[in-house]
Amino acid sequence: MDLITLTGEPWADYGLVDSGHGRKLERYGKYRFIRPEPQAMWAPASENWDAHGEFVPGADEDGGGRWNFTKPVPSEGWPLRWEEVRFTAQNTPFRHLAFFPDMSPVWHWMRSQIDGMDAPEFMNLFGYTGVGSLAMAAKGAKVTHVDASKKSVAEGKANAALSGMEDLPIRWMIDDAAKFTAREVRRGRRYDGIILDPPKWGRGPNGEVWKLEEGLPGLIADTTRLLDANSRFLFLTVYAVRMSALAIGELLRQHVSHLPGKVECGELAVREEARGLELPTAIFARWSRG
Repeated sequence: MDLITLTGEPWADYGLVDSGHGRKLERYGKYRFIRPEPQAMWAPASENWDAHGEFVPGADEDGGGRWNFTKPVPSEGWPLRWEEVRFTAQNTPFRHLAFFPDMSPVWHWMRSQIDGMDAPEFMNLFGYTGVGSLAMAAKGAKVTHVDASKKSVAEGKANAALSGMEDLPIRWMIDDAAKFTAREVRRGRRYDGIILDPPKWGRGPNGEVWKLEEGLPGLIADTTRLLDANSRFLFLTVYAVRMSALAIGELLRQHVSHLPGKVECGELAVREEARGLELPTAIFARWSRG
């Protein structure tokens, strides 16, 4: 199985400015932030980083920590834009800023897969604040957005309103992703495209416990049952876990063996503005009809 890299290029409202010595400097609109980045093992292009704040991680490995601000930053967030989608960026307690900019090439790729289709059915599992859902809805997809967090779904609806897309056909579901998918299988539902971005660990709305290594095989088995020979794609991303792109690629390949098309796997990366190097951020596996 060939390994490929999907690299996110800078855009007007986001860029990886510099990276190195285990950190990265990014711009989010007019604000700049420093965050930990273990993959940045090299030296930075510049030793002098001017930022509005820096995230200092806690002692645990679950992403907690605190922000230290050196310049004023709106606590309620500020608007950014990706293509037609407008959304609110905000400093969260989990080091990210309420969206994942390295998903930009994934959003572009998914939109290309449904090009020319009439109202394709698309599902976004672990959909978070909905930027990917809105990117697909803007291209005519009927979207089912699933996340266990009421807060994230509320933020997704707010981003839809900010984008002027509140009237587009999006089902906002507060639900456990695995249980929802299993029910969709029993209902005999199908989708033209599915993306899933499962966390390493999480809880559902009723206290359900999610552990990636334990839950992923069953979830992939169920999501692939929602695809048929006319479906276009499934895209899986995995962050912050000791897992191989080849391993998740093989897992997906076995479950789509009944479908035409191809399976690919590899890494997501973001291109640094200072030198053009690629900073890896996650691994992925994807199936597409061709």
